[in-house]
Amino acid sequence: MKNLAGFVVRTTLIATLAVLAACAGRPQGVLVAQTIAATDTSKIDVMVATTRSASETPGILFSGERDRGVHVTEITVSIPPDGRRDIGQVQWPKKLPANAEKEFATIAVKPTTLPGAHSWLSKNLPKSRRVLVFVHGFNNRYEDAVYRFAQIVHDSKADVAPVLFTWPSRGSIFAYNYDKESTNYSRDALETMLTRLANDPQVGEVTVMAHSMGSWLTVEALRQMAIRHGSVAPKIKNVILASPDLDVDVFGNQFAALGPKHPKFTLFVSRDDRALSLSRRISGNIERLGQVDPTVEPYRSQFEKAGITVLDLTKLKVNDPLNHGKFAESPEVVQLIGNRLIAGQTITDSSIGIGDRLGAVALGAAQTVGGAASLAVSAPISVFDPNTRATYGEQVDRLGNAVGNTVTTAAGQ
Repeated sequence: MKNLAGFVVRTTLIATLAVLAACAGRPQGVLVAQTIAATDTSKIDVMVATTRSASETPGILFSGERDRGVHVTEITVSIPPDGRRDIGQVQWPKKLPANAEKEFATIAVKPTTLPGAHSWLSKNLPKSRRVLVFVHGFNNRYEDAVYRFAQIVHDSKADVAPVLFTWPSRGSIFAYNYDKESTNYSRDALETMLTRLANDPQVGEVTVMAHSMGSWLTVEALRQMAIRHGSVAPKIKNVILASPDLDVDVFGNQFAALGPKHPKFTLFVSRDDRALSLSRRISGNIERLGQVDPTVEPYRSQFEKAGITVLDLTKLKVNDPLNHGKFAESPEVVQLIGNRLIAGQTITDSSIGIGDRLGAVALGAAQTVGGAASLAVSAPISVFDPNTRATYGEQVDRLGNAVGNTVTTAAGQ
């Protein structure tokens, strides 16, 4: 008990320092729309749905408290040119108005209705007719979720209409239980939103990406949909869970309830995720889905049987002290999300496979191989893709002959 208490104190201290460092210098009210003179910035238009209560503070828009209804808002975020920012990072304004040449800035905020959201979709759907729904995680304020999602959409270059679902999080590391109950509170609203998107004839397909505690909310909403209608809506093709703060036993039951006609699932995991280490202790020392090792049993066989692809980011280094946001902060990972996962492609294909225990290939070397350049990344990411099992030996031989010693196994052999 003494060791456990010490661990919790140390991890909480790390988390507190990280949060304080991230919030230091941030002005209040960044969601006040401003006019900018910069012409070389990128504009990301996001449709935001929330179960949060409205805030009376200008530029906050919504608090961490719960509301009975769902509020819908169109928000446009300006992002500085890539040469003036770090890819994978949100450049928060140091003061207001923001310097759009170097910082994120809000340039339009428009409350709307469900008919208004339909019109927004008509204007913002790309030719692919894809929608990306993002569900944030624990300890996120409304503006945190908006700016982070805008960054992901921009850096991934995803060909999608971006829709954010933000649930009532108080934005405090000491509000874990409140936040967890807020996900339960919001699952009906998320299910309804996903159902409406899937039933909209102008929408071709939907990808749902969730982070951390938002993974629980997402899988619960899909489970409810499957129970209510007999299956998940067929337009919901892909589900991406990043650092999922989910009890592995609970996820097993949730996944089974989705039935045989379930979306394609991809997980981002990292065994050095400090936030999930704390969550594990709080939750009875049960393994969190976002921390499992996909190469060991029983997870290896279970993922293979379920057809779930797992990307192990343990060896990937980013600036996040908690190692909890690697999926968004790594340029290589966000590009992988935009180039392949949202498009419904597997990480591997028939011409080259990086599956099973193989790690990722260095980008420069991969460019000498057939279709590898579009899927390989330069970061040390290990990929468990059950789709490559049938041709694994052939793929290893082909890849090894083409790029020599650039391929390493996840076990370091």
